[in-house]
Amino acid sequence: MDRNRPDPNNESAAALIWRHWQDGTVLTDLPVHLKPATRAIGYAIQAGLEQFSSQPRAGWKIAATSKAGQAHINVDGPLAGRLLAERLYRSGDRVSLKNNRMRVCEPEFSFRFAADLPPRATAYSVEEVMEQVSDLHLSLELPDSRYVDFTGVGAASLIADNACARDLVVGRAVSADWRDIDLSALVVRAKVVGRFEREGIGANVLGDPCEALTWLVNELSSLGLGARAGELVTTGTCVVPLELEPGDEVVADFGVLGTISVLVD
Repeated sequence: MDRNRPDPNNESAAALIWRHWQDGTVLTDLPVHLKPATRAIGYAIQAGLEQFSSQPRAGWKIAATSKAGQAHINVDGPLAGRLLAERLYRSGDRVSLKNNRMRVCEPEFSFRFAADLPPRATAYSVEEVMEQVSDLHLSLELPDSRYVDFTGVGAASLIADNACARDLVVGRAVSADWRDIDLSALVVRAKVVGRFEREGIGANVLGDPCEALTWLVNELSSLGLGARAGELVTTGTCVVPLELEPGDEVVADFGVLGTISVLVD
């Protein structure tokens, strides 16, 4: 058997997930013969989603880097997913909640790479990873799942479902000297205007957003993948996800780093 040849079951699973995503429909779970038994198979299915995207991959997301995020999708650790360029928005944009069943917003730190970080046998350190970062961006993720009950399908199936990726709002590169700031101690205040406010801290993201970014690089490396120059990585919510309704506006205040907002309908 040719190990380099894609598994037709994985291709079928990716096509099924993509079709439900485009149609705005959901499935109870992947059929038994397509359901991934391991995280590695989940990632192989996820890789197949890229062929359906209209543009090259924009980067990566990390799901479940906080205890709140892990509880939200019922997993015990982080998951990596692909950022699709056609699902990126700018601060202040209007994003549709149509067919989005999760209906939450998550304030996050995002980093852009200046250079490639290829796969290798030894783990990357935080220092090595941060040396290859060009910019920090503020972001708001509006995740979703293609499963009826995303809390019950397990980590491998969630990975296959692109780690619950959907829409990401990305602000301009932060102009403040963020490298001199302890991001783990930074307080983030987010509000659904006129309804409620919540507060979080950078340490909610695997202890430090820089640690989360390093986890992502090493996760990709373990899969024989690598991060590419220019790619963006959003590192997971530092605030308990904010429940949304059509017509809401979300504003997240990252203190000295600035603010970011999104309107939903």
